[in-house]
Amino acid sequence: MGNWNSFTKRILINASVDSLYRSRATKSEIETWFPEQADYQAGDSGRGPDELVQKGDLFSWKWHNRDFTEKGEVLEANSRDTISFTFGAGGNVSVTLKPADADGLTEVILKQYDIPTDDKSKMDIYVGCSTGRTFWLTNLKAYLEHGITLHAKGLTQKEMNNLVNS
Repeated sequence: MGNWNSFTKRILINASVDSLYRSRATKSEIETWFPEQADYQAGDSGRGPDELVQKGDLFSWKWHNRDFTEKGEVLEANSRDTISFTFGAGGNVSVTLKPADADGLTEVILKQYDIPTDDKSKMDIYVGCSTGRTFWLTNLKAYLEHGITLHAKGLTQKEMNNLVNS
């Protein structure tokens, strides 16, 4: 079988490297397309909504429609084109941004690595996160290119279950 401890996703987005970096590295931007609530802690104080995260910051991301908050640490944040962070039991994630051409396209390269390779992690983390990352990168593209998001913001778990079961 293949390598279960990492995967890489790539997508071209018609947005500047700077706007893509800010979409990942500020509370105000990441909350528009990814978690319901993102909090970043720098030492004893929280980061402001438009303040860039820094290496060593601790974060908590409250997911939409789930009673779960992911907690982790920013491993790298160069304020330009690279950010990486821990992702709980799922290992680590790095995002690198590269200008793709003169037409304003940027390549987003997301790698999740150091994924545990026991059978449960292969399904829950490798398969689950790989599928989820594909959706969230598409959601980011929709947001930056068209001003829309594709996820069900603000629905309760009961409302989500009713949608799925109807």
